Amino acid sequence: MTWDEWEQLKAGAKERGSTRMRLNHVAPIEGNTTYGDLKVTNDDLAAIGKEAHSLYNQLWKKARVAQTTSESAAGDLTKQGFTLGKGLRHVHERWENQLKSLLDACAQISNHMHVTQKIHSGDDGYIARSMSSIDTLDAGFDDRVGAPGKKNPVYETPKPEKKQ
Repeated sequence: MTWDEWEQLKAGAKERGSTRMRLNHVAPIEGNTTYGDLKVTNDDLAAIGKEAHSLYNQLWKKARVAQTTSESAAGDLTKQGFTLGKGLRHVHERWENQLKSLLDACAQISNHMHVTQKIHSGDDGYIARSMSSIDTLDAGFDDRVGAPGKKNPVYETPKPEKKQ
């Protein structure tokens, strides 16, 4: 948004007598009846969890390659009296702390997606079972077969046949 657009929005709000601006809303698009709905499928959740797990594994293998080398170099440089050893140790410790945070975040995302997927699958199953049992129960109370007001012919007593 440019400064001119901002000033126009403020002037428009002032003309309407509004003391507040609402920038958190966009007018619905014509013909769009599902504005604002969020839909996530189990496949989407599984894909996110899989990617987070894959990233975790790649970070574990590739981001820790220089760990022992860095520790060893920092120790050797420090023993030899170089200030660089202390700096290298600090950089290595910061790298490890940041890597651990990132690994934790990937693990939490992966686990959360798996748990969320299981919870929602259980909810969907519960709702489906509840609805099907309601339909079955409801069908047992409905004696009508035809139009409302007419009796079900199954329950009518048969009329004696007339002999010709």
